[in-house]
Amino acid sequence: MLHIGIDDTDAIQGMCTTYLLTEVIRIVERHGLHTIGFPKLVRLNPNIPWKTRGNAALSLSAGAGAGTKTIYAELDGMPRVCYHRSAFGKNAVVDERTKHSIFMELCDLISRNACFQEENTNPGVVILEKRPGYKFYMRGVRDILKKEEIVAEIESLGGLYKEYKNGRGVIGAFCAIAWRPFRHTFEILTYRERQRWGTPRNIDPASVIEMDKKFKTTFNNYSYEESRIAIAPHTPCPILFGIRASAADELIDAMNTVRTDEKIERWCIFITNQATDDHIVKRKICACRPGESVRIKGIVNEDANVISGGHVIFTISDGTGKIDCTVYEPSKQLTRIAREIIKGDYVEVFGSVREYPRTVNVEKLHIVRAVEKKVKIENPVCPSCGKHMKSRGKSGGYVCHKCHTKAEAHDAKYRIIVRDALEGWYEPAVSSRRHLARPVKLMYNWVINTVP
Repeated sequence: MLHIGIDDTDAIQGMCTTYLLTEVIRIVERHGLHTIGFPKLVRLNPNIPWKTRGNAALSLSAGAGAGTKTIYAELDGMPRVCYHRSAFGKNAVVDERTKHSIFMELCDLISRNACFQEENTNPGVVILEKRPGYKFYMRGVRDILKKEEIVAEIESLGGLYKEYKNGRGVIGAFCAIAWRPFRHTFEILTYRERQRWGTPRNIDPASVIEMDKKFKTTFNNYSYEESRIAIAPHTPCPILFGIRASAADELIDAMNTVRTDEKIERWCIFITNQATDDHIVKRKICACRPGESVRIKGIVNEDANVISGGHVIFTISDGTGKIDCTVYEPSKQLTRIAREIIKGDYVEVFGSVREYPRTVNVEKLHIVRAVEKKVKIENPVCPSCGKHMKSRGKSGGYVCHKCHTKAEAHDAKYRIIVRDALEGWYEPAVSSRRHLARPVKLMYNWVINTVP
């Protein structure tokens, strides 16, 4: 069995590595091989500064199929099936001539279609017969790997690889092959006819809402806060729309529910690491490093501060250190909730660590414990003359301006506001969520099943 990985062929201006993966399907079919399992769409470290768009790498396994067959794609109007597993014994071996021929066709595919004019587009293609260790995926989704290390691993495994420009794409291609879908979701991607690339997409929002309500395993389809669809990209790439789900069963019917004025030229279902939180590392605040995505807990030091632009900053500490947490205005609901955070609240924050200014850009917020809030409703009354006392300003407490009697701050009348209704999980608007961020609706609802 061959494991094929490709990465870094797209650019802001167009193309999509997932589209080229559908062409890879044609290549392996021409050589008489089957697709083993769903093609894999693997998001890597979202904090990589030189990523082109969503930092996704692709992988496909090919060989002699066995076991259950599943329809996973449609090309040229014909359904394609993947097999649950590879055959055993000599039937599972792909001969060297076929392997090298497939490799040459893959290189030609990349050479003809990748966006080489983009500075940060540096494609790579990898073919392996032995899958590398899972640790390489985990490092790829959480850290920054060096190309030299990956090339050495490919060579030690007897693999084939091709670098273009600075060749960083071999890192993603290798990590995509290394991924195992222990935690996974699915996405069906639909593609436009070539003459429509770069033109506005016209997708009926009402049909997206209908699909969202009907198919319960799907998620991140529509932003009800912003009244906008979230299944269509905003770039001039080949994708028409994509639907994500925790299981693959409903995706074809969900796709057919969406109404658009253009023909779907092809479609493909991918198994993905999207919405898994695989990029998140549990950390103490003192151990947070710039460029990584963390899960931290702490006590809020001061009431949240709203700054210019509507962004919200609050600071938390956990006994090992303190760090600012920033919620940006486009996050909508999350921003509104962050404004309610006060000193003493106990919170859990998911997000990426920014180097300067040092802060955690919040992806998800868990208010674990919301403390009671005291709101002053009346200054203390002077016991001597019965008049309301005045604040003493920075010196604290109160004073009667008539007889100069003094009182402490706690002598005022307060109303206690119980805030436990705020406790719970919060996330940004759908349009502001990261590909890897797990939606709250799926937080404790992993689909445990056997996937091809």
